Amino acid sequence: MPWYAWLILLLAIGSIVGGLLLLRDSAQPLPLTDEQLRRIHARNAEADAKDAHDR
Repeated sequence: MPWYAWLILLLAIGSIVGGLLLLRDSAQPLPLTDEQLRRIHARNAEADAKDAHDR
């Protein structure tokens, strides 16, 4: 492969990795109330039970 193909490949991989790192660094935790957390856990438990039943 010519040198410019390697350069384009490196730039593409670098932009993907850089974007992922920027996304990770800018992520903020979601402030949820206790009631919202309980509802999420209950919904996850129901989905897990349904998945286990469907197998």
